[in-house]
Amino acid sequence: MAKRAASDDFDSPWKEALQLYFESFVEYFFSAIHVDIDWERGYESLDKEFQRIARRAKVGKGMADKLFKVWLRDGVECWLLIHIEIQGSYEKAFPERMFRYNVSAFNMYNHEVVSLAVLCDDNENWRPSEFRFGRWGSKTGIEFPVAKLLDRGQSLETLEADSNPFAAVTLAHLQALATQSDLQDRRRWKLRVARGLFERGWPNEKIRQVFRLIDWIMFLPDELENEFLEDVDRLEKENQMPFLVPYERVLLKRAKAEGKAEGKAEGMAKGKAEGLWEGVVDLMVVRFGKPGLKLLPKFHDMRNISSIRALKRVIKNASNLADVQEYFDRK
Repeated sequence: MAKRAASDDFDSPWKEALQLYFESFVEYFFSAIHVDIDWERGYESLDKEFQRIARRAKVGKGMADKLFKVWLRDGVECWLLIHIEIQGSYEKAFPERMFRYNVSAFNMYNHEVVSLAVLCDDNENWRPSEFRFGRWGSKTGIEFPVAKLLDRGQSLETLEADSNPFAAVTLAHLQALATQSDLQDRRRWKLRVARGLFERGWPNEKIRQVFRLIDWIMFLPDELENEFLEDVDRLEKENQMPFLVPYERVLLKRAKAEGKAEGKAEGMAKGKAEGLWEGVVDLMVVRFGKPGLKLLPKFHDMRNISSIRALKRVIKNASNLADVQEYFDRK
């Protein structure tokens, strides 16, 4: 089985995908809900409200969760609490977590919350959709709509042809699960998914954003990742558009050149810092795009692993780009 940092951290790419393409998410997984929402009014991400709800709920967290405010076509405000469960097998506490989050939201804000769940595990038989308790005629509980990723994997060709970005994310996730014991096959699938982004005819920036999410999900060990990057280079030339922005390429080239010129021990440390720095650049681009990338030259501790990790935490937890700018201004 492939090993990666944070034990197959699928949470982060799914959270970023939700933030980038929330409307597409609802359209893809919950089409009946999508048609009732007035998307012309936009929507709001209620991250601070959700953090308060999560603290009040007092439950373990194994999901990529987001809370959004939307408006229905009749003008009514509605809150959608999205749970993305990434457990690899049956998890008894999941329905109760759904219930606790929902009740905590109502108690704190006196506001109805619609809870939705997407199950990204590889257990065909695990399909929780309710939580109930009570006795003597008194019943309390919750029912919630569920989308199961495995149901979308019946036709891979359909996923590849679908223009919704979550079709590509779903395909990447399913193939990451399917290729856990065959990483060479994962490398081939990762290239196939990447090539499919071009075939969808999306704008360049959207291709880059979705590619980075797929790159995050379909983790490869270093040797296969190097082979994959060579494949990507050829793919870039075929389509005359790079996935990686020029500034990032310069940074990586500089880091590799310096690593070769140093001793073996220092070179190993440099390689580790380089890998961490790649993650920082990827995260900055996914979260804040080119404006975020322009801030990175202000960071001068690319060899200091602890500093790179600290910067990554800042970017991951920042509510907006101004929070990252403030971090640089303090240093």
